[in-house]
Amino acid sequence: MIFELNTFILLLVCILSALFGLFFSKNNLSASSYLNAGRSIKSKSLTASIVASCFGVWILIGPAEAATWGGMGAILGYALGQACPYLAMITFGERLRSIMPNGNSLTQFVFARYGKKMLKIILLLSLFYMFVYLCAEVTAIAKVTNLITGLPLWKTSLLILVTTLIYTLKGGLRISILTDKIQFIIILIFLIFIFYFLFFSGTINISFDLIQSKASNLISLNYFYGYTAGLTFFIAVFATNLFDQGVWQRIFAANSTYDLKAGFRNSFLIILPVILILGFCGIVAISLVRVDDPSTIIFSLLLGQGGKYISSIVLVLALTLVISSMDTLINAISSLLVIDGSKFIKYNLKITHLNFSRIILVLVSIIVFYIASKGLSVLYMFLLADLLCCAAAIPVFYGMFKDDTNEHVSIMAIFSGLLAGLMLFPDMSFQKSILVGLLLDVELFPVWISSALLFWSFVFATFIPLAVIILGRNNNNKFDFRKIKALIIEIK
Repeated sequence: MIFELNTFILLLVCILSALFGLFFSKNNLSASSYLNAGRSIKSKSLTASIVASCFGVWILIGPAEAATWGGMGAILGYALGQACPYLAMITFGERLRSIMPNGNSLTQFVFARYGKKMLKIILLLSLFYMFVYLCAEVTAIAKVTNLITGLPLWKTSLLILVTTLIYTLKGGLRISILTDKIQFIIILIFLIFIFYFLFFSGTINISFDLIQSKASNLISLNYFYGYTAGLTFFIAVFATNLFDQGVWQRIFAANSTYDLKAGFRNSFLIILPVILILGFCGIVAISLVRVDDPSTIIFSLLLGQGGKYISSIVLVLALTLVISSMDTLINAISSLLVIDGSKFIKYNLKITHLNFSRIILVLVSIIVFYIASKGLSVLYMFLLADLLCCAAAIPVFYGMFKDDTNEHVSIMAIFSGLLAGLMLFPDMSFQKSILVGLLLDVELFPVWISSALLFWSFVFATFIPLAVIILGRNNNNKFDFRKIKALIIEIK
């Protein structure tokens, strides 16, 4: 009986989401509305949209799973890495809105500041990251739905993709932000219910003494792997979020600087405690010996002790989380293709840049559907995308404020960081890398390096580019930031 109810809920949520999005989408949508919602979004709507689009189904999986091997250090690093970019975006957003008021994306700045070669790198990097994120979200919701309803992975994957494509490709950013407001309310209500159930209902035995007995290393201040895990998550997640086009769209959609600051500051204050609490659930699960599958810890806690309808509540929350993040990702990918596609592809009169982006997204969704329906893991792809973002972060954002670097030096910095990072980036066993274990024997390296390859790969990928930038600075040929405003015109 409960499985039939949950299957009905799955269909109902998807159908209502699609119909709501279609109903409020405009038929003759301008490019400005599609890309930046007419630059009209106030602080409250911006907060709701940022939080809803940030919170994918990963929040029910990633933080708790990280806690099972990284402890409190991993939780803190994960939470700060996910939340702090929204504080940084206040500074970066103000800067770009001042030097390119007609802008819509980070890639537009990269093209105007550095040139076409740098644009290709950042565009591919951003698209790859968002593609992996899309695969991860669809795969995760397919697995969660299968756990709750027994529905095959491919059916959920197809239903979720079709639902979000239907209204997002028609309504653009404006409809994405509108649906985000509804999803934000649903997410907060259901998260509050789940937190009450986990920590205050008395259903689950949460005891500090039990945690001290069963998982003392995870809360110990002397746990080395906790520190490396926390720093790894912070560096990787922070850098990756800086290249999320969905975030940049919302920066340019803000009605004013006040709305930008308030929206992103409020988002930080909501995101940080939610990730901390969900991460702590991983340590609770360890103390209760419920970690058969680290990726389903939250669900094991909820479904293992909950009433018969708790699965329905979890399903509604998971579906809302994934739809809210997916419509942002789809719209973000589409917007990049609209903004930058014409620099590489010549369109004819029958196929506009907007229609071209829709065709590409349908093709991309077919690939996402295949990956998700097979239940393939995308964790390793995620880590690789994170490494790419780490190598590009300092070269891109240094040039946002400083005028003494150029395209050649920045590209050299990115590839230097990427090369160094890849030499230490672990294989799928996480026991060895190209340098440690392949070119040179593992025994030649101290344990604090060989046992933390992922950490050191991100450190080298992030900070070697900084050294290259500093060494390559040229005060004799400074960039004039006034050129950017003239190069970036409003897309009508």
